[in-house]
Amino acid sequence: MNREEIKSLRRPFIRQFFHKNKFNLFMTIIASFCSAGSEIIISWLIKEIVDLISGISAFTFSKLLAITAFGIGLMILAAVIDSVFLSRFRAKAMKQYREYVFNRLLEKGIQAFSAENSSVYLSALSNDINAIEQDFISRLQAVFETGIAFIGALGLMLWYSPLLTLISIIFSFMPLIVTLLLGNKAAEAEKLLSDQKERYTGMLKDTLTGFAVIKSSKAEKNIARMHDEHNESVADASAHRTSVNVLVNYSSGIAGGMLQFGVFFVAAALALSGRSITGGTAIVFVQLMNYVLSPIRVFPAFYAGMRSSFGLIDKLAQALNQNIPDEGIHIEAKLNEGISIRDLSFAYEKEKTVLNDIDLELKKGGCYALVGGSGSGKSTLLNLLMASSKDYQGEIYYDDKELRSISPSSLYDLVSIIQQNVFVFNSTIYDNITMFSAFPREEVDRAIRLSGLSTLIEEKGEDYLCGENGSGLSGGERQRISIARALLRKTPVLFVDEATASLDAQISFEVLDAILKLDGYTRIIVTHDLDENILRRCNELFILKNGIIHEQGTFDELMKNKGYFYSLYTVSQQ
Repeated sequence: MNREEIKSLRRPFIRQFFHKNKFNLFMTIIASFCSAGSEIIISWLIKEIVDLISGISAFTFSKLLAITAFGIGLMILAAVIDSVFLSRFRAKAMKQYREYVFNRLLEKGIQAFSAENSSVYLSALSNDINAIEQDFISRLQAVFETGIAFIGALGLMLWYSPLLTLISIIFSFMPLIVTLLLGNKAAEAEKLLSDQKERYTGMLKDTLTGFAVIKSSKAEKNIARMHDEHNESVADASAHRTSVNVLVNYSSGIAGGMLQFGVFFVAAALALSGRSITGGTAIVFVQLMNYVLSPIRVFPAFYAGMRSSFGLIDKLAQALNQNIPDEGIHIEAKLNEGISIRDLSFAYEKEKTVLNDIDLELKKGGCYALVGGSGSGKSTLLNLLMASSKDYQGEIYYDDKELRSISPSSLYDLVSIIQQNVFVFNSTIYDNITMFSAFPREEVDRAIRLSGLSTLIEEKGEDYLCGENGSGLSGGERQRISIARALLRKTPVLFVDEATASLDAQISFEVLDAILKLDGYTRIIVTHDLDENILRRCNELFILKNGIIHEQGTFDELMKNKGYFYSLYTVSQQ
């Protein structure tokens, strides 16, 4: 992507910091004016007090005392305003940014998100967002105050000595050049650190997810070595960023020191030459130079932090902009006739066909089973019915609407899926059934009853906390919660993808039995479990082999033919 396209993606993210937050920002700017104004007044007072002592001031002692009280009052007012509104601005800015990022993340399609590296988003909402707050948002108020003080100091300097002010501006170009040269290096160092933290987060996620595999394979030493390598990469990137930031700060400080001493020597030369510079004027220039030098110290750090933050935002914006489902037509959450699959072929990679010339008719209210060996294409077919990809050949119709033309959000109102790996939140059983939404009590009770959760509710209660990813529940209980979720949504089409693969035979039968008892639903079941009592209750079985429908028919018809299904079933019973 070119620079303009990246900027265009970045803008809505930046707006979140200020959306409905302008009043808080305005008040922090008012505080900056008060604070900077008090500092300029105090600097001016130093000059007038010195000149008063020398007998050349136009102000009396009492007037200077009153002005001093006014300056201190401004400083107190700035402190009061900042204590109220600065914290509000920062907190709201980051809250709105997090909400926007999270909502954009939820726009991803199911399969599209599954294919992405989730560590990008984990890092963006933890490490990166902390860096953005520290390096960009937290420095805004200091930049406002420094900028206002700079303008006020420059105006006062011009009033006292335009020549000395011009010389100060010329000297100021040196720190500005340092800022421009080192700003990009700081941004690159911050992005490098973010990338390494992202990889480290991904490695931790994989380790925790696959902990049982690591232990059973006795791979602890290898995993520890991988961890140490990722950890060292993070440490190296962190050290590099610190080195760059130190270089920026010291370079800016050295350039600022050269500026200050240069102006000091010029002021001394002008005073010695009798160019109408009083002792008070020389002293006030020394004081005002602090405010002229402040931007040289503050702006480089802010500029580097801003560039770094924008780099992190750009990285996230580009990730969130990928794999967003295209909009399509809205369809009713109702199946009138059925699902038709015509001449369907699909390949994840060219010349590696997974499905080939699939033709199926799935009538409304029917129950169908997809059966076949591992890699036969069962789950791929089910995923395509869930709009995992539009890159298939042939057609998939829900009634008279081709799937490619249907909006994903509309499709999800029509279909639900129960998968092998059921995610359960660390919340109550009730919340996990309702997915934190409000439903009429009678509908929740119906879903509990039909899914077979009544016994669990009686034993543990609806308020029982399920534990992290349902660790307090058995596999069968988690699957029943998944069924209850689907029932509560009342989608007329229900897909079941190897939902009982990790369950024992008895629990597997109970879960599938609960699904088969759901009258009025169109059910498509992918199952490895060739249980006669289950398969006999399906209207039709589709037997997949090497990506094609090898056989189809009822259980009795397929057993009578003594073909491929007969062989699969016979082997499974041994």
